[in-house]
Amino acid sequence: MKSNLTTISIVDDEVGLRQSIIRYLNVTKEFRCLSQYDSAEDALVHLPNDKPNIVLMDIKMSGMDGIECVKQLKSLMPDVEVIMLTVFEDADLIFNALRAGATGYLLKRQPPGKLVEAIREVLAGGSPMSTIIARKVVQFVKNSNNSGKIGAGNSILLSDRQRQVLDLLASGQPYKLIADTMGVSIHTVRSYVRRTYEKLQVHSRTEAVAKYRSV
Repeated sequence: MKSNLTTISIVDDEVGLRQSIIRYLNVTKEFRCLSQYDSAEDALVHLPNDKPNIVLMDIKMSGMDGIECVKQLKSLMPDVEVIMLTVFEDADLIFNALRAGATGYLLKRQPPGKLVEAIREVLAGGSPMSTIIARKVVQFVKNSNNSGKIGAGNSILLSDRQRQVLDLLASGQPYKLIADTMGVSIHTVRSYVRRTYEKLQVHSRTEAVAKYRSV
């Protein structure tokens, strides 16, 4: 009988963390851990056959890192959702992971309940974004639209509403307050953020790296 549980795969070289996540998620009535890998290289070989709904991806691993793994994985599995796992809220690493195609990120030190919240938000069409990352995105969008370094037609064009959400996030306002300020639902705010994430990926990989390093 086909299961309605959301399937999850984990890519992380910390076995203790993997086992902890697996135990926690498997006791829920929402999720099932489908597979686990301790290297990006193994994950790229097997995940296309596993076909998980969501991949939890460590950023820093021995061998290929999680950012490069996301780039390659998204070319193999365009529809898979990837949530990055990171020890510290390193804005540069997280930003690059989002540019590679990740849907969101989670700090490893956060309690297990936060992981469930993050997964639910991604499944609902959202993409969690903190103040520090919103500021990075605002700066990147401004540089992309104003600089001629990567040529015409490569700017990141956001709607007025998307820009408003981004500015409010960058100022530190939570989703609920943003929704109240704009007179929209939290779901709509999440949708705006998700579309912004998607637009971050419009450049080629080489152009993105060159552009970001100039910020």
